Amino acid sequence: MFFYLSKIFWFFIQPLNLAIFLLLAGLLAALLGRKRLFATGSVLAFLILALAAWTSLGAMLLNPLEERFPKPPLPQKVDGIVVLGGGFEGAINLVRGGYELNSGGDRMVETAILARRFPQAKVAVSGGTGELFLNGEGDADTAPRLLTALGVTADRLILENKSRNTYENALFTRALVTPKPGETWLLVTSAFHMPRAKALFDKAGFATIPWPVDYRTSGKEGVGLFRDNSADSIQTTTIAMREWIGLFAYWLSGRIDQPFPAPGG
Repeated sequence: MFFYLSKIFWFFIQPLNLAIFLLLAGLLAALLGRKRLFATGSVLAFLILALAAWTSLGAMLLNPLEERFPKPPLPQKVDGIVVLGGGFEGAINLVRGGYELNSGGDRMVETAILARRFPQAKVAVSGGTGELFLNGEGDADTAPRLLTALGVTADRLILENKSRNTYENALFTRALVTPKPGETWLLVTSAFHMPRAKALFDKAGFATIPWPVDYRTSGKEGVGLFRDNSADSIQTTTIAMREWIGLFAYWLSGRIDQPFPAPGG
């Protein structure tokens, strides 16, 4: 139930969709002669789009998430690497059978690099299909085609393709991997996603070293206008809102212990 409610809520609340729904509500109000409601809906829709597209709001919201877990020194010994899904174009790969990467593809590239650096380490790829409306191939189904092409042998791969969100990533991967005491596992995911992911893996009893990748901010954006192109700014704002809402929802539901997890916490 949590999965479905979260997806439906996010469908309506993400900036672009919310602006569209406000415009539709405003048009409906205009047809009914409610000029004040029409003006309110239109102004709110404009403000949402303008803040998301033309200001550095998204970067300022995202940067604290990215800075929360700095990348540590690389351990001398690594027994395994866990990479979370979100790096592939699932709908395209389902049809074309390739391994097209999206803006989160750094997760898979970094995993391949780490796998070459630690040739004895296992590589666990966690990610099924987490969409309600879009059909696509899960990342754990796509990843073997890319990773083996980059030199990671198939016998090293542990594939978890049932999870639909980060909570299930942690639970299902823990059950598959069954990490032993004293083992060192790296957790690879986008830097903005690391606070939620690390807290969930800790809660599941899977000790990992966070290895953040896929940074979207420089940390020097500051308050300003037109610091990035509009499409990227909207995407950054959308990602930031999703992560902050996700952290708060997971904390309220008891799935993580802190609303803003930190190293050592």
